[in-house]
Parts: sequence; C-alpha cells; structure tokens
Amino acid sequence: MAYPVTLIYGDGSGPEVVAAARKVVEATGVAIDWQVAEAGAAMIEKYGAPLPEETKASIRKTGIALKGPIATPIGTGFRSVNVEMRKTFDLYANMRPVKTYAGVDGKFSGIDLVVVRENTEDLYAGIERMVDEDTAESIKLFTRKGCERITRFAFDFAVREGRKKVTCVHKANIMKCTDGMFLDIAREIAKDYPTIEFDDSIVDAMCMRLVMFPEKYDVLLCPNLYGDIVSDLCAGLVGGLGMGPSANIGVDGAIFEPIHGSAPDIAGQNKINPTACILSASLMLAHLGEAKASAQVEQAVAKVLAEGKVRTQDLGGTATTEEFANAVVAAM
Repeated sequence: MAYPVTLIYGDGSGPEVVAAARKVVEATGVAIDWQVAEAGAAMIEKYGAPLPEETKASIRKTGIALKGPIATPIGTGFRSVNVEMRKTFDLYANMRPVKTYAGVDGKFSGIDLVVVRENTEDLYAGIERMVDEDTAESIKLFTRKGCERITRFAFDFAVREGRKKVTCVHKANIMKCTDGMFLDIAREIAKDYPTIEFDDSIVDAMCMRLVMFPEKYDVLLCPNLYGDIVSDLCAGLVGGLGMGPSANIGVDGAIFEPIHGSAPDIAGQNKINPTACILSASLMLAHLGEAKASAQVEQAVAKVLAEGKVRTQDLGGTATTEEFANAVVAAM
C-alpha cells in the first residue's frame, strides 16, 4: 500500500529541488501516492491566497507533506506561508539536523547536532500593530503548554536517537517572564530524563560558542526566533543553507522542507543544490517508519558528497540539480 503524501513544488527554484527529492524517494522503492498541491505567490491571482483551501484540505487528508521553499515578501504583502502552515496544522516542533559531510568545504568537522525549535509561538505568532505612525509594537507570546511540549519533544528525541545532551537556548537574563518561563520549564522537565545531560546558554553566548566549538553540542532546544537564527548560523558551519533539511512535526501531521529560500535569481536554471530537499525527504521516510530507506538516502548523499565528482555550483562544482539527483540515485 502506498503512503499518501501531499507534494508542494513551491516558488522559484522549489520545483527543481522537489523534483530531485521525488526522484530519489522513488528510487528507494517505497511506494508513495504523491498528491500534488499548490502554494506560493502565484496562487494569489489564481485562488486569492498564497495557501489555497484545496492545499490545506490535501494536507489534512494525507497528514504528510513534502514541500519546496515559498517566497515571502519583505516588509509588505502576505505573511509567511510557512508560518501559516505551522499554525494551521499546529506543527509545534521544528527539527533541523546539522551535520558535517566529508567532501563539503565547511568550517569544521565532527558536527552532528540538531536544533529543536518551538514552531508556533514567540514573535513569529505575528501579533503586532502600529501604535501610531511613529511606533510599532510586536508581542512576544509564550504559553506553558507551548514550552512544555517542545521541551518534552526535545528530550524524547534525544532519548530515542541516543543523544547525550540537551542545551536550552534563551535570553532569560533580560526577558524574565517569557524566556524565564521557557528556561524554568526546561529545567523542571529535565529532571524526568536523568540519562540526558542538561545545560543552558544565553543565545548570544550560544552563537559565539557555536562558531568556536560546535562539536560540543548535541540537541539545542530553542524558542521560535532564536531557533530560526541559530539553525541558519549552524548551516553556515557545514557548507551553507543548501545542506539544511528540516521537519515540522505536530500531533496529527508533519511537513518536510529545505530551510533555504526560493532562490528566484537562479530559478529554472537547473543549478540549485537539492541536498537539503533530498535530506528533508529522508527525514520524511523516517517519519513514515521507513528507517532503512531513510538511511539509504542519507548514506547515498554522503557518498556523493565525499567522492566530490558531482558538485553543484554552491559547493564549487558545475553539476546541475538533476545531475546531482541522478548521482544520488546511482549511489543507492
């Protein structure tokens, strides 16, 4: 029986990376019933909204989606479709693995950490207003429920995956109510997981430590805003955003996507690196219970990168998006 999966190609270079990931998934032999749906800026003219109701309905039905990047206007226009999806389907946990691969010219070796980011609250809740023409206000919203469930997700993940340490990232020295509550809850819940080491770090100090000795960290538990910033910083340590997969997970659904943007400047040129989307598809396979296929995909990506014969432009090569995908399939 095939797994039903909503497939969203997205904006810009999204269709290229999603097509590459789809090809790799199909090469594993795992049966997927792809249900193509639409989202993105182009949907406004067609449906009146960047996230059509038909697409929401598809995700509700399948419970799983693989999507490409979707552009978000800066300063004006519609709000982030990604944020809307996370709120609509209560995808409260964002998981972003960060790993060094042989053959990729990152700044470090030996990095293997995971950023676990709360995905529905904080400043990204989008509660803001103009107080007057010269003053803007945005509300930083934390709830006990939100803090507790993301903390337990991080610790449960650490136990399940054999991780050793969880580090809570915060700014509780300044924001004593919001970040203070987040840290207090993390400290309390940590007592329920005696086999997992727990510590915490102020976010600015965390950023410094990550660019000095990232190999010392394992699972980073972050509120929404800090998690977004820290995960991009970490991606820069291992070769760039093109290496960054992610999973958005809730009680009743999950959406998998690369963390990079839509790269409209190279859209349609068949040159964007599809690694992040392929690795996101690997996370999707693991979520579906197809652990062997998930490992097969990740190992094939690692082999292609280590050999260095097929590299996309961002990694110093000339290979096309399609050529990289084909190389991964061949390595499988």
